[in-house]
Amino acid sequence: MCAGYLLKNKERLQYGEALKSGFPIASGVIEGACRHLINDRLDITGARWSLQGAEAVLKLRSLKSSGDFESYWKFYKKMSKKRNYDFLEVNNFG
Repeated sequence: MCAGYLLKNKERLQYGEALKSGFPIASGVIEGACRHLINDRLDITGARWSLQGAEAVLKLRSLKSSGDFESYWKFYKKMSKKRNYDFLEVNNFG
């Protein structure tokens, strides 16, 4: 997903030109966020991650870091209940 975005927008991502023009590059901020979200959790000696498992952990860590975890969890539980039990009401089982 991320690689697709970068490839699609590569004409607009002129890092070298931006540096030559003196524009600020936020690579330090981005590297710090990557270290916090990715390396601190996934780069553990001997750990093995599936793509789905790693993505799930990163999504949860980013929700927690952004302060949005509680509202996400309420939404998740509501949607899970709807997905699993709405058929009862539709079929008059409940």
